[in-house]
Amino acid sequence: MATARPSLAPHVPWGWAGAGAVLGLLLALLLGAPAHWLASALDQASGGRVQLADPRGTVWQGSGQLVFTGGSGSNDALALPSRLAWTARPAWAGLHLVLRADCCTPQPVPLDARFGWQRMHLAFGDARSQWPPALLAGLGTPWNTIQLDGDFTLATQGLSVEWAEGRLSVAGRAELLAQRVSSRLSTLRPMGSYRITVSGGNVPTLQLETLEGSPLELAGSGQWVGSRLRFSGTASAAPGREEALSNLLNIIGRRSGARSIISIG
Repeated sequence: MATARPSLAPHVPWGWAGAGAVLGLLLALLLGAPAHWLASALDQASGGRVQLADPRGTVWQGSGQLVFTGGSGSNDALALPSRLAWTARPAWAGLHLVLRADCCTPQPVPLDARFGWQRMHLAFGDARSQWPPALLAGLGTPWNTIQLDGDFTLATQGLSVEWAEGRLSVAGRAELLAQRVSSRLSTLRPMGSYRITVSGGNVPTLQLETLEGSPLELAGSGQWVGSRLRFSGTASAAPGREEALSNLLNIIGRRSGARSIISIG
């Protein structure tokens, strides 16, 4: 009687093989996640006011046309002069990104993003960038009426922003230097130069000040309560410039004699 020989074929753990195949498929899908996924997330997070048109590449390396809009039902939309490119890699509970735009970032801008339940934390690397103020007109009223022009430079130092359960917290500092500002509502070119400073803390604050020698004088301060900005300020024309700035003063605030009272929130 012949003795049965043991099979030389290896025993295949089909359960583990199947799990490996599924994991490999998920990993391939994740690594190749198309850039339009990022565009959809940005559109939803901003309520349609900031969009990424014509996305190319993947979530991890790609580019798109950054567009500011007036939101749902608005016909206003303006795009950044050049494409916004990014590279990303996974980080603890989030992503580490590097952003570049030929028009606006002399050096790449690093950004760390972390996500949690009803929570988002953004930490910006110290950087200096330049942005076209005309882009604001894409947001609709009142920017599409004022139509600003000039040189806008943004500098950040240790800046981080967190949204958690409807509350905004800010650490560090951001400074926007708006130089040689003009508007289609005034024949004065330029109207002046200004500094806007955002400072973090238990109650984040915003400060607006006019640089010396500006025909249009702006001043004001505000703070964030929850996620809403409450700001109060004034706008006035330097002596002899009242007529040239009258239309603008009527638009940007509530007219009170020679001044306009600006109130937000």
